[in-house]
Amino acid sequence: MMSPLADLLLSPEDMAAVDQAAAASGIDSYGLMERAGQAVAASALRHFPEALRFIVLCGPGNNGGDGYVAARALRQTGAEVRVFHLGDPKILKGDAARAFKDCPDDGEALGRYAPRPGDIVIDAIFGAGLSRPVSDEVAAIIAEIAEARIPVIAVDLPSGLDGRSGQVLGAAFRAVRTVTFMTRKPGHLLMPGRDLCGALEVFDIGIPARIVRAHANGLIAENMPVQWQADLPPADTDTHKYKRGHLVVFSGGATATGAARMSAMAGLRAGAGLVTIASPEQALSVNAGLLTAIMLRAVDDEAALRAWLTDQRLSTFVLGPGFGAGEKARQFALAVSDRHLVLDADGITSFRDEPQHLFDAFSEGPTRLVLTPHEGEFARLFPDLAADDALSKVEKARAAAARAHAAIIYKGADSVIAAPDGRALINANAPPWLATAGSGDVLAGIIGGLLAQGTSAFEAAAAGVWLHGLAGQRAGKGLTAEDLVAHVAPF
Repeated sequence: MMSPLADLLLSPEDMAAVDQAAAASGIDSYGLMERAGQAVAASALRHFPEALRFIVLCGPGNNGGDGYVAARALRQTGAEVRVFHLGDPKILKGDAARAFKDCPDDGEALGRYAPRPGDIVIDAIFGAGLSRPVSDEVAAIIAEIAEARIPVIAVDLPSGLDGRSGQVLGAAFRAVRTVTFMTRKPGHLLMPGRDLCGALEVFDIGIPARIVRAHANGLIAENMPVQWQADLPPADTDTHKYKRGHLVVFSGGATATGAARMSAMAGLRAGAGLVTIASPEQALSVNAGLLTAIMLRAVDDEAALRAWLTDQRLSTFVLGPGFGAGEKARQFALAVSDRHLVLDADGITSFRDEPQHLFDAFSEGPTRLVLTPHEGEFARLFPDLAADDALSKVEKARAAAARAHAAIIYKGADSVIAAPDGRALINANAPPWLATAGSGDVLAGIIGGLLAQGTSAFEAAAAGVWLHGLAGQRAGKGLTAEDLVAHVAPF
């Protein structure tokens, strides 16, 4: 049965605590292993009825125990099964030792496996708790199976993947399916783990939901509407444009206006009541000839901007798309530090030499700053965090958000959205064709549009990323940024 807790994300350490708590509560831990192994066998039979031989690779811990149960269950159906083990199974302990004893196949050493056509491999060597590079022996069998193009079903997580970070520890299987239990781990969603897991199944093996939820800290989850929908502005019947906020997007000069226009249109489509592009005088005519619903304002320098800011209705700003990096961008960002600001692209790069100056300007009061760095831009603002290979992408984003007092969108195929209070969401709905010029400009505009309507910074960032992915799905392969804007819609 699919787990009703599949929406949760638990770290490997938290899941180990769940297992211990379940055993301490009197639940038969071997019964849990039995159900896990049976689930793996059922998945193998359901998805690979054409298999000529099931090869079960068992490791030295409880993941191997699941494999021995799966091998026994498959043998009982009449399937041809061969077991290969890492290390000496006779020294196994606890439930894994019992599973080995109950298995009708004592197995052979891992290195003796020779792939042949019709094989289906069940990888039960290591689970999500692996924290060191795999041995040369395991790396060799991973490479051999990959070269032979043998389909792999992974138990819990493909061996060689870190369940905390989704990173490859030396070498890892590329599974066509992964069967895990009760909840997912961050490594199932973070890249490259997500790609290496293939299709993911989350089975309920009978641990009570109260025990699982007691060990879920609630700070990490997949980015889904349930996380932020309640914070979005309601569609009241008496609403009007002034209630839905005024978004300002800063434009570059006459030859660099397109990015700002895409941001502005995305903000309007995301629901902002009014959107103005603020540009140098020389760019007004260019923007005017290409816009209708967007207003224009000449803002050439910091003095002109500060004079305009006496209008308190100007609540939200997007700075960066096509603006140009340098002193002017820094001046403009700091001038609006008492308002909401989405700082993107050139705006981020402008603070590479003194990021703390930016962070200090937004350090007091509610979170007002949203930063949208890709990997290179993240390294410019947070070089120490970017260089720390011991941290996962989630941990880096959370540390950055706390330091900057900002909502951070650490962009990529597995964008992580983090808040200063430690919350983090991993986004998984973005199609690969979103990686196109101007896509980030559209994202910045969506977030700005949501902020302008009163959505909190973290929720606006998370909702913006998800809506951006949804727009990409709607637009389809081959999209341009202009196509993407046309498919932006409020939730």
